[in-house]
Amino acid sequence: MNSVDSSPPSPAPEDDAAGADAQFEALTKDLSAARAEIADLKDKFLRAKADVENIRRRADLDVSAAHKYAVERFASEIVAVRDSLELARTVELSGDPNVLQKMHEGLELTLKLLDGVFQKFGITLLNPKGEKFDPNRHQAISAVESAETPVNHVVNVVQKGYLLHDRVLRPAMVVVAREKAKETPESGA
Repeated sequence: MNSVDSSPPSPAPEDDAAGADAQFEALTKDLSAARAEIADLKDKFLRAKADVENIRRRADLDVSAAHKYAVERFASEIVAVRDSLELARTVELSGDPNVLQKMHEGLELTLKLLDGVFQKFGITLLNPKGEKFDPNRHQAISAVESAETPVNHVVNVVQKGYLLHDRVLRPAMVVVAREKAKETPESGA
């Protein structure tokens, strides 16, 4: 039988060395390119990390400033009300009968000024006289029998309450109507 060699002819030793050198140069170029890309990516990563850290610090400062100065607009509006009250305190109560009337008018104007500030900032007055008692908005300080007011309704407002938008800032302190006590027949002696 005639055997046929199917393996490729072996290259000459010089061709082997030249191919290995070419392959080595290609691998060296690839390695250099990979190292350059790694250095570039590392630089971009460090810059991005620094940017994130700077953004976090700025956000912390912004949040801190927001907490510190959250009431700045309200404070600047309420200062005018205090000025008005301070001016009322300087009025001399002389023998002039018009002084008390003018002082009362000044207090009315000051209350209107304060109500305007409250409205501007979403503060609503709770004056629930005659309304059904709401434990979420009212604080009952006592209960009384009342012929004019239905049971579990507010008879009297001791201290008005306030809402800040839809949240209770201070509940109204109220007196609530209760059921009349049942009369017990008196026993004879």
